[in-house]
Amino acid sequence: MKSTIRKRSIHLRGQKTSVSLEDEFWDALQEISAANGERLPDTIKTINQSRPGGLNLSSAIRLFVLRYFKAST
Repeated sequence: MKSTIRKRSIHLRGQKTSVSLEDEFWDALQEISAANGERLPDTIKTINQSRPGGLNLSSAIRLFVLRYFKAST
């Protein structure tokens, strides 16, 4: 199964940036946002604010999704 990487533009702290993630991660992130009653940009903002220095946003999102689903099992 080949996964497609999608690049999306988002605004963080008044600046436009792009995030590249596989479709499955975008879908999972949307699912998490909905389960938490949040909009997707708000979830991404929270992830961005809590990520350690040196970790890019795409990686931080992937780790967030992984940890979310590991915690739910």
